[in-house]
Amino acid sequence: MKYNNPVIKGFYPDPSVCKVNDTYYLVCSTFQYFPGVPIFESKDLLNWTQIGHCLTRKSQIQLETVGSSGGVFAPTIRYNNGRFYMTTTNDTTRQNFYVWTDNIYGEWSDPIPVDQGGIDPDLYFEDGRTYFMSNGTDDFGVNGIVQCEIEIETGSKLTPSRSIWQGTGGRYLESPHMYKINGRYYLLAAEGGTEYGHMVTYARGESLSGPFEPYPNNPVLTNRNLGGYELQGVGHSDLIQDYEGNWWLLHLGFRQTGQYLTYHHLGREVFLTPVTFGEDGWFTAGHNGTTLMSFETDRFPDGIIQQEKKSFTFENTDWNLDWCYLRHPAPENYLLEPDKVTLKGTKLTLDVPLSPTFIGIRQKDFNAVISCDISLKGGEAGITVYMDENHHYDLALHNGPQGYEVIERLNVGDIKSVERAIDLGQCNHATLVIKSNPTHYHFYVRTDDGTETLLGAAQSRYLSSEVAGGFTGVLIGLYATGKERDCHAAFTQFSIVYS
Repeated sequence: MKYNNPVIKGFYPDPSVCKVNDTYYLVCSTFQYFPGVPIFESKDLLNWTQIGHCLTRKSQIQLETVGSSGGVFAPTIRYNNGRFYMTTTNDTTRQNFYVWTDNIYGEWSDPIPVDQGGIDPDLYFEDGRTYFMSNGTDDFGVNGIVQCEIEIETGSKLTPSRSIWQGTGGRYLESPHMYKINGRYYLLAAEGGTEYGHMVTYARGESLSGPFEPYPNNPVLTNRNLGGYELQGVGHSDLIQDYEGNWWLLHLGFRQTGQYLTYHHLGREVFLTPVTFGEDGWFTAGHNGTTLMSFETDRFPDGIIQQEKKSFTFENTDWNLDWCYLRHPAPENYLLEPDKVTLKGTKLTLDVPLSPTFIGIRQKDFNAVISCDISLKGGEAGITVYMDENHHYDLALHNGPQGYEVIERLNVGDIKSVERAIDLGQCNHATLVIKSNPTHYHFYVRTDDGTETLLGAAQSRYLSSEVAGGFTGVLIGLYATGKERDCHAAFTQFSIVYS
């Protein structure tokens, strides 16, 4: 059969995966968004369903003063003796920690800190012992992949942190994961930076602490030399064996907006690439060491069909799973109903790195039609395509001195411009529509008779990581803002339809 990449679309970077009985579980980074660290499950590695988040309480993660692309960095999920563990970093506070649960569908524990620096932590369990790894500097001042033994109940270090591998020479050595396969220890990592030079590398050794011999043909997986190919930035991976004995890498990558347009704004997504072990114990990955947008394979049992959801509404999404907030929200500003959301605006706008009244869902594909009915009392409310506080496009219903108007506002760095306004008089409701393709967003207002009036268009590249920087991707957000205490907005008939 042929399967298509990515297997999880949109801003879900830094995947990590584990297998328990007949089910795979996967987690991703969330940075400044809350709840933190989404959890997905799958029976076949192709079709993934989100089932929760690891960090759902303010006591678990400090986000109040987190800048864009700060906060929750790359997580690792592991299972040991009936218990799930997720370890990650709050990069803003530079604290590595882990949480645990005995019920993957329930709540997770409060954080248990580990006194080892760096980011991208990993847990490895063997013979009743627990080993903690991250990238950084060890207790003796040596950089690289750093390892110590910890007491799993408390997070206390039982051994000094020691650097066990320095990689292959690529910049930003990160994303360490340890595995024991056929009696050998395999240390997987990423190098090159999570950009166009990203790559997966690995080494192996006879001991958990090394020395490690690098794979002679590193990098084992990269698309860094595939100019003019949609899929780029391949790296940061986790290795998993399926129930048929086949091996796979689940890893991040991104889709650029055109063959030679080196911009991406959907964020880093989750890709699946086949792995093959040779008789010499080394493994290869993908198509000649590269990842493809689709693979032909006989590894999946007959009857498996890769599903894809094309339409998203209030009714067929879950407020607690599909949607997220900027940092910790003020609950009193949100009234969430099955077919409607009412937002109370505050003086905070989308232009500040705080928690304005905002609830967003990840953009999952380039071609989309986004629409929503909005009724407003005071202030401003609308739809935003949001990368960060300095890079977002807003289509909004605004209550000005002369009455209501629909505005198209572009926010690119220090330039914030209302490109066009359409006067509605005393009419305080409108249907707002955004149509997107790989290179542009187009902004419309739709009248009751179905007529659509174009306000303008804006290039997607100014919301890309190449322009905005950072590690996130575009969210489609609903927001409200206003100094008046009675700024309320009701959102109904919301939909995103991908083509």
